[in-house]
Amino acid sequence: MTAIDPGKYATLTFDCYGTLIDWESGITGYLQPLLERYDVHVIDEFVLEAFSRLEPELQAQGGAYTDVLARLLERLGERLAFAPKPDELTGFGASIECWPAFADTVAALETLADHFELAIVSNIDDRLFELSAKHLQVPFDHVITAEQVGAYKPDPKVFEAALGRVKGPVLHVAQSRFHDIAPAAAAGLDTAWINRPSKGAAKPVAATPTWTFTSMGEFAAAVREGAA
Repeated sequence: MTAIDPGKYATLTFDCYGTLIDWESGITGYLQPLLERYDVHVIDEFVLEAFSRLEPELQAQGGAYTDVLARLLERLGERLAFAPKPDELTGFGASIECWPAFADTVAALETLADHFELAIVSNIDDRLFELSAKHLQVPFDHVITAEQVGAYKPDPKVFEAALGRVKGPVLHVAQSRFHDIAPAAAAGLDTAWINRPSKGAAKPVAATPTWTFTSMGEFAAAVREGAA
């Protein structure tokens, strides 16, 4: 088993959505019933591929993540020939409250909190992360959001802001190579890629992580091994 010496790092910074929170099931769980109401029938992979293309484009235009999701749904409606109602547009962002944590998230965070300070570095609004935090259960020492920074990952400003607030050395832990692994490595950070099964909500890019794990549970086990 790969072992990570917990003495090598002071802080773990985490992406939240896709790494700790199952955003793909959250996204499709909201959008698929809505699409069916408009008699639109597409597979999950189609929805998530569209999401992966539109999200970075709309984030580059700025604004709160709730607005990004509303505009994304409008664009999806244009492509699929339906017009979402105003409450359906706002409901997409509100649905984040129901996006679940992965089954291994809480136990892994409990283990990791014994060895490191924990920080969230997320493309989210403060209020929306508060809704997700109840699913994570373990408190974080720092929460850095796109709303606070005024930029979305992979913009290097996000990692610059995070590194200015957390204690180093830092290991960044994430599932998305586009949003996290590539820009974190460019910022000089070691990275742990949580290579969870995915249907494609994050844009695919090439990136070389320091370590690769199939789950948060496997990552936490590597830390336990290194601490033994």
